[in-house]
Amino acid sequence: MTEQTPVTEASAVKIPTLPDAQTVTSVQHWTDRLFSFRVTRPASLRFRSGEFVMIGLMGDPHPETGKQKPLLRAYSIASPSWDEELEFYSIKVQDGPLTSKLQHIQPGDEIILRPKPVGTLVHDALLPGKRLWFFATGTGFAPFASLLRDPQTYEDYDQVIVTHTCRDVAELEYGRQLIDNLRTDEMMLELLGEENLAKLTYYPTTTREESPKMGRITTLLKDGTVFADLGIDGISAETDRAMVCGSMGLNTDLKEILEGFGLDEGANSDPKHYVVEKAFVG
Repeated sequence: MTEQTPVTEASAVKIPTLPDAQTVTSVQHWTDRLFSFRVTRPASLRFRSGEFVMIGLMGDPHPETGKQKPLLRAYSIASPSWDEELEFYSIKVQDGPLTSKLQHIQPGDEIILRPKPVGTLVHDALLPGKRLWFFATGTGFAPFASLLRDPQTYEDYDQVIVTHTCRDVAELEYGRQLIDNLRTDEMMLELLGEENLAKLTYYPTTTREESPKMGRITTLLKDGTVFADLGIDGISAETDRAMVCGSMGLNTDLKEILEGFGLDEGANSDPKHYVVEKAFVG
């Protein structure tokens, strides 16, 4: 006969209902198209700021068998590697297989998180340089939200420039608040250092709604507007390094622009002047 241990409220443990389950701790909706959320972090998970993991939910039951399969997508981890939780930043696609469901999650719900981080938007994939550029559109800001809160970003470079292009001003809010928090939150100031945060330049642009700076970042690079605005001579392989995360169109256009400046694309196994996150689409 097996000894039975009575289950008390204190000893009761919630049984995960999903494989590789993590619990949602908070959700914030930024616009009708954008939201962010935080989940518990597996104790064994180690990752480099800028990497991504596969997350998701169970799909709809099969009409004949009733079985469900995990519905997974690659999501950049928006929180830095030292954070006790994991943060994600997502679009909402009303008929999207995953985001049509994911946008309705609430604190206490569970998501699937496969704890195998990968990605090219990491410091190890770049050669040493003096100035680091982050080029993002939309939710492509997510990996840079991680890297901007990592002390190594400021220790490795004399200047850090983050550009973020969205259609509307409201879509810039997640990034704007994050950068404001870096400069005002006591913990972030202590962790990163006021002198390091002085290296950070934020350059937001919009393509549809009127804002202080209009235009696609690709256009503003080609016509020299960015350099004139920031008082920079230009981009060169000797001093500049770059990370790109956005739509496939942006990635392709920026690769051409950066290579026109003489920069070569790097990888984890072959560090060079710039890297692009190929897993991100949207």
